[in-house]
Amino acid sequence: MFIVTTPSLAQPAIRASTRYLDRAFCAHIARLAVGSLYAELALYPKPGLVSFVDNGSHTDMNAETFLRSLFALRHYFRRICQAGIDQAPFATLKRLGIVAEQVMLGATAGVNTHRGAIFSIGLLCAAAGRAYALRGPLTASALQAHLLIGWGEALAAHTAPADGTSHGLAAAASHGVSGAREEAALGLPSVFQVGLPALAAGCGTRKARIDALFALMAHISDTNVVHRGGTDGISLVRSLAQGFIAAGGTAALDWEARALSIHHRLVARKLSPGGAADLLAASCFVHALTEGRLS
Repeated sequence: MFIVTTPSLAQPAIRASTRYLDRAFCAHIARLAVGSLYAELALYPKPGLVSFVDNGSHTDMNAETFLRSLFALRHYFRRICQAGIDQAPFATLKRLGIVAEQVMLGATAGVNTHRGAIFSIGLLCAAAGRAYALRGPLTASALQAHLLIGWGEALAAHTAPADGTSHGLAAAASHGVSGAREEAALGLPSVFQVGLPALAAGCGTRKARIDALFALMAHISDTNVVHRGGTDGISLVRSLAQGFIAAGGTAALDWEARALSIHHRLVARKLSPGGAADLLAASCFVHALTEGRLS
């Protein structure tokens, strides 16, 4: 008597089911990534930065520019999450990021709206994909661990600038400050140690995001600020942010007037802490992924 088994009939169904679940997870991650970018855009008052209220320190972009950009990036976040599921090498992630930059520039008529977010949130999407593929927990610490274990060595090698096309790289090189590449090589500590705790400790969605933004402004050496205002610009932004925090942040009764005053001072100096804004969006992404909501 022979017992005939037909694994070939079962395996395609299993593979199809797995692919469906993978696609659903990647779509979920992409929605969180786009939602996090929207959350950053919608926040106000936001010193020197573009919002739905005004253009901050910028004359070449507005909220509509950002909306076109984040809509155009939705497929990138899905693809780089799938690359994380596939445990693709950093070269693959980098190639996806370069294509995403081209798509962004095409959508914005050449304006750089989200280059930093493409890098940082893209890496976080890949880390989420890797955690999902390995059936690990989607906690903040696990996400950071997957980022470093999966691509930490390659990210460390990536800190050396390849060219001078980025204002951030040029500013970092000329003023001796660290930029997005160094931040990523360390596992995005500003997200996990500064932005995320501020979001978790905040009272109310808007206030938590404002506090997180000011905490990041006080903490990082923002290459966007260095590009526009040099080290004096960095000192001013840090000092104003530290003063806002020392006065109680959004817990102070006059917090909104203080934040608006800082906004106007940075606009007058044409300073824009875009690096802090990117890290705020990344912090919102991690918070949404690990806590189940954008707050």
